[in-house]
Amino acid sequence: MRALLIIAALALSPAADIASGPAPGASPGPPTEATLRALLAAFNAHDLDRVMTFFAEDCELDMPRGKEPWGARYVGKAAVREGLATRFAGLPDVHYSDDTHWVAGNRGVSTWLLTGTTKTGERVRVRGVDLFEFRAGKIVKKDSYWKIVEK
Repeated sequence: MRALLIIAALALSPAADIASGPAPGASPGPPTEATLRALLAAFNAHDLDRVMTFFAEDCELDMPRGKEPWGARYVGKAAVREGLATRFAGLPDVHYSDDTHWVAGNRGVSTWLLTGTTKTGERVRVRGVDLFEFRAGKIVKKDSYWKIVEK
């Protein structure tokens, strides 16, 4: 009976809806695989507002491409939003699939297959991985890597 009450409470909780991300103003819990799946769903919906609900104010993003060994780095929530917007602008139909996720403490990993088409019509299909660091349930660092596809 107690287990049924807990399950019912979770089902009625706004934070339990992984597709919508964390509930506004909710105290985030520890990261889970469901957290990472919800983040990927927000990326696939091209919903940058929802994506940003997963990030802390002092977050950092390292993109797979850039002029430095760590790629292009964005620091702070506004800068991270700007960096992530370049993904949607550069690959307007970007989609992540064939994904796996796992979490260990305050670290998380997502692997995926990215597909999309550039503005010039070039098809992109590449395997990648995101390495996450969390604090208080929010992403403080997202470090992305892609396989290099030779043509």
